[in-house]
Amino acid sequence: MTHELTASRLASASSNATANGGWWRDAVIYQVYVRSFADSDGDGIGDLRGVREHLPHLARLGVDAVWLTPFYVSPQADGGYDVADYRAVDPLFGDLSDADELIRSAHALGLRVIVDVVPNHTSEQHAWFRAALAGEPGARERYHFRPGRGPCGELPPNDWESVFGGPAWSRTPDGAWYLHLFAPEQPDLNWENPEVAEEFSAVLRFWLDLGVDGFRVDVAHGMVKAPGMPDIGRGAQATLIGTEPLPFFDQDGVHEIHRSWRRLLDSYEVPRIGVAEAWAPSSERLALYVRPDELHQAFNFRFLECPWETGALRTVIDESLAATGSVGAPTTWVLSNHDVVRHRTRYGSLDRARAAALLMLALPGSAYVYQGEELGLPEVTDLPDAVRQDPAFARGDGQDGLRDGCRVPIPWSGTEAPYDFGPGGSWLPQPADWAGLSVAAQTGDPHSTLELYRAALELRRAMPGLGAPEAGQPGPAAGAAGMQWLPAPEGVLLFTRPGFACTLNTRPIPVELPSPGRPVLSSAPVETDGRTVRLPPDSCTWWSW
Repeated sequence: MTHELTASRLASASSNATANGGWWRDAVIYQVYVRSFADSDGDGIGDLRGVREHLPHLARLGVDAVWLTPFYVSPQADGGYDVADYRAVDPLFGDLSDADELIRSAHALGLRVIVDVVPNHTSEQHAWFRAALAGEPGARERYHFRPGRGPCGELPPNDWESVFGGPAWSRTPDGAWYLHLFAPEQPDLNWENPEVAEEFSAVLRFWLDLGVDGFRVDVAHGMVKAPGMPDIGRGAQATLIGTEPLPFFDQDGVHEIHRSWRRLLDSYEVPRIGVAEAWAPSSERLALYVRPDELHQAFNFRFLECPWETGALRTVIDESLAATGSVGAPTTWVLSNHDVVRHRTRYGSLDRARAAALLMLALPGSAYVYQGEELGLPEVTDLPDAVRQDPAFARGDGQDGLRDGCRVPIPWSGTEAPYDFGPGGSWLPQPADWAGLSVAAQTGDPHSTLELYRAALELRRAMPGLGAPEAGQPGPAAGAAGMQWLPAPEGVLLFTRPGFACTLNTRPIPVELPSPGRPVLSSAPVETDGRTVRLPPDSCTWWSW
């Protein structure tokens, strides 16, 4: 079963980028955390039918594609990132016909569909791992089973610790140990075993044949472990990103896996893409994932983690553009996702969150918008312990690194929770003061964050100067797409692109400077007499001439 992209909007969407080698080069892609987007059946959990019913919101928003978090069969030990069957839809979210209808409906609206693939680990309930626990030798070779250390093998094989806290090894009843860099319910696959590569090639083809337009690769910097699995030697909890490659992350061997997947993606007539969730230790290391024969995009987490300070922002932007430009790829900007504190809360105010959004959407390359970001949703920081489901909560110190607060279901309309999330309640409680943040409440309000996003995405599509860097022209400045920095007062960033300028004031006070042109969009009202402009505190403005 295959799908054709017949909607005229797909032919015109991201037209600047299409002319330069691919729709994805300057696409804006919307992340849907499926269980928290919309519930169609009243069980309090979002599902595929709920997503399909709300696709018109995304089309009106102006995004080019939607990325769906895992909806596969799973015991949900880690929000679906513990997959028991990669070819089936979990009944919690619907069935395969719901996935098929969602893809068709998205394409009819001019939206492409990207789905998650989780290749670093499976669920402990996956048929392979159940066979491994039963002692089947061939099944164990698909994972990392090792004897323990100590006189009786009572100690883990090495000192690696889980990203979620605690040892990265668990012992089976027969005394063997297996590796899990995340929860114990997520055993790591052994990518040195050819059966693993063969299986995932088949999984990718299954979903590509159903019509998906690409994959977001979970833990794309994982899969390959250093030979011998050496001790780290510092006894610290594993982190997704560091200052240097770790023996279990960002190993050079992962790139051959991605090259094989790129060949598979390129074998389809309709362009399909791969997106790396790669927590690399530097912009240069990250750029390796988007070389011409590897994946198409890689999330820029250094930008996500950057403080609200002009020097740091400019450094990250420059280094990112230079690194991806050196391999002829666009930079992929991101501010929030389902794994981090929402950027409104990280930055400390809605004003800064709105300004950061305009900055991101003005930069050369592609961008991702996390559901609710367009509504200005804050992190929910007061969830009761009893409702939390993040496995890091139980294994960590109970506070740091929790992800439930950014996964609270989004408000659609109404004055009380669940704000039309569905006919029942919601799996995580929504704040009582979210009525004014709903889609319905913000629609038509020219001062709302939702209308700011809609206006920004419409302008981004319409203004030729906001296109993507050209493909196939690697070099230090290839990723900049005509972007130039101009002198600006302290605390202000000012850059131009063809026919366009962007100013960002990071200071808590207004700042005056010569007018860069005619204001076309601002996160806060600007004052200008045509010669000078007074930038509001913590604001971003787009200019044209």
